[in-house]
Amino acid sequence: MTRIGFLGAGFIARYHAHNLGLCREANEVVAVYDPAVHRREKFAAWQRCDAVDSLEAVLDASDAVFVCTWTSEHAPQVAAAASRGLAIFCEKPLAVDLATAGRMVEAVASAGVIHMVGLVLRTSPAFLALREMLADPAVGRPMSVVFRDDQYIPTQGQYRSTWRGERDKVGSGTLLEHSIHDLDIIEWLLGPVTSVSAHTSHFHELDGIEDAASVVARFAGGHTATMASVWHDVLARPSQRRVEIFCERALLTLEGDEAGPIHWQRDDSSGTLEGDALLDWLRARGVDLELAEDAFLRAVRTGGPAPAPTFVDALRAHVVADAIYRSAQSGGAAVVLDPSHPLPAG
Repeated sequence: MTRIGFLGAGFIARYHAHNLGLCREANEVVAVYDPAVHRREKFAAWQRCDAVDSLEAVLDASDAVFVCTWTSEHAPQVAAAASRGLAIFCEKPLAVDLATAGRMVEAVASAGVIHMVGLVLRTSPAFLALREMLADPAVGRPMSVVFRDDQYIPTQGQYRSTWRGERDKVGSGTLLEHSIHDLDIIEWLLGPVTSVSAHTSHFHELDGIEDAASVVARFAGGHTATMASVWHDVLARPSQRRVEIFCERALLTLEGDEAGPIHWQRDDSSGTLEGDALLDWLRARGVDLELAEDAFLRAVRTGGPAPAPTFVDALRAHVVADAIYRSAQSGGAAVVLDPSHPLPAG
């Protein structure tokens, strides 16, 4: 039985706690700390665990911790947990900037602790299926990608995370806070990015918090992607991703980032996969449909290795994000990246 402690008791903490209840690996949530007393007490009543009044009390009670606080708190909390030798599941993004993210990678590496980052699109059945389709030689090489990610600005609605409008707590806006998922998944699907050009906008007039980002990325394989990341005010619209991948001999379209649908079109066939049919298709191909939380717990139980996405994987997404922000600050000038290293070229 792995004893789990939570740092933070908001929306994303509840998401991970719910998934822990679905895991095959034995676990028990034992303690939670959140600076908002009402939030930690509500979480504790739901999970039947202790609501404690400090980070140290959570660390004292736990074998592993889930770091689910606002972004600026990730680095000190990860350092504290690593110094105790505890396993760490840290929410994305790792930190408010690339330099701090790099120090977090060093902290878990030097402590030798099991670690994982909440870049959970890698365990999404829809993206797993898209990756399987891209690996089929019959579709040919990817040529051009159109990737859109939109969400209402999360300072409102079910998230109500006003801290995402505070630059000192979040670092920046939709690209780092939300589309860090997309920067990770697009390289996971399509290979390393070699250059980016970008523009950002600030329609909500929140200091340092961009609400629209447009990116053109070039990959080592010669293909390109255009990416749009948007925070809007259409509260009736859920967070949605749409991805179109034009290959030499196929068009693959994902709509909905959990259970599809995924459409494909080739000269010899076309069709759609979604819901249970998509899950059955993956199982028939031997694809493991494991929750990120389950992979993390299994590594804790067995002593490793750290499951992907690791802190190093997350650092690479920060490298790409940093290059995009530098391009936007320069008016859209291309920024070159080293495709084989988690640090920016130059």
